[in-house]
Amino acid sequence: MLNLYQWATRHSETLLRAVLKKRVAGGKEDPARLNEREGVASRARPKGQLLWLHAASVGEAQSALILIEKLLALNSALHILVTTGTVTSAQLMEKKLPERAFHQFYPLDHPRWVTRFLDHWRPDIVLWMESELWPNMLSEIGKRSIPCALINARLSPRSYKRWRAFRHSAEALLRTFDVILTQTPQDKNYYDTLGAPQVIAAGNLKYSAHPLPAAPDDLAALKNATKNRPLWVYASTHKGEESLACRIHQALLPDIPNLLTIIAPRHPERRNEVAQTCAEYNVSYTLRGENKTPPGTDTAIYIVDTLGELGLLYTLCPIAVIGRSLSDDGGGGHNPLEAAILDCAVLHGPHIQNLQDIYDRMNKADAALMVQDETAMTAMLHKLLTNPERLQDTQARALDFATSQNAVIDDVLSYLAPVLERAGLKGSPEPDTALIKELAGRKQ
Repeated sequence: MLNLYQWATRHSETLLRAVLKKRVAGGKEDPARLNEREGVASRARPKGQLLWLHAASVGEAQSALILIEKLLALNSALHILVTTGTVTSAQLMEKKLPERAFHQFYPLDHPRWVTRFLDHWRPDIVLWMESELWPNMLSEIGKRSIPCALINARLSPRSYKRWRAFRHSAEALLRTFDVILTQTPQDKNYYDTLGAPQVIAAGNLKYSAHPLPAAPDDLAALKNATKNRPLWVYASTHKGEESLACRIHQALLPDIPNLLTIIAPRHPERRNEVAQTCAEYNVSYTLRGENKTPPGTDTAIYIVDTLGELGLLYTLCPIAVIGRSLSDDGGGGHNPLEAAILDCAVLHGPHIQNLQDIYDRMNKADAALMVQDETAMTAMLHKLLTNPERLQDTQARALDFATSQNAVIDDVLSYLAPVLERAGLKGSPEPDTALIKELAGRKQ
């Protein structure tokens, strides 16, 4: 199977360029940086040791930030290259990466582009986040014997079944990694079954992420614009959820006439589509935009079509409904901890398979409330918005849960110590000596 994939991709250069061209037209690629997708670097490699961390999209990139900070603190000479595959995640990284860390787009998995990328950057160590397994890149990393770890690893049941059908190919790819650190014991079982040689259930880095920031001046302006108004935010919405928000708003309005509903689409470039949806439901709306326009007193729905302001909204609003849990695309969910750590009552729909373990634990602790459909969501929002004591209790449970789970980063660094040491990174955390012994001769 791997041989067939490598042959097909070797002859796919024209097709891949056509795909990139189409993605540019759809706003899914940055035309000014398109060469990076072919492995052409847009900057020089920094001198000294370089760690390459790949995080596919916004969620993974956000989770990686605390790890990046910790790794840079361990070694003052280290630089970190961060790659992602989406325009939104690139914009986030450009804003949030600390000094000595920088961003490039991940190259598509063409053998020549992969080789060009690795020849330029020559990473001393590679860390991959979550679940992306690109065969040509992993094969080339393995050939070069670069120390490599898969962190915050997860596999959905569907992905596991697909890889299990090609178990020998999966095992060959997974042997590239010195260690795989999974989010849950179930993920560990999946990787073990696929033949990964060293797998540890380390926990989810999302538990250790810093609270999302809220600019004080922006927060003060929004508090002033929304004072005395009941608020809730539908965060990281996908197609279908904006129309749901409009219907819920209209259903709540008779009992809560001064209600302000805030919609923050996951992809801000959908702003016109979201605005059109509000217009179709005949509800007044205001687009925040780059000018940070506040909602007016007659605004029913405030569309926050900006990047990196979820922290502002979670700080402002007492209730957060987490998007992609009732969306048209089958869902999967987004990170509820970002809302919980900022003292929001957390509501979500049933489609949360991408973060199942986190949601299960939160629901068990009554730190999040699952609702099955639009009717139940409307009823729960009504209950919270009209019952201050119930709302405060729900907020407190979410906050207590989020603040009690933040030690995962220390465990991850400990498990990574043998790989960092094999890469010769000075200042590595205290290593797990048993694991070092296990990994010592793996790639000789």
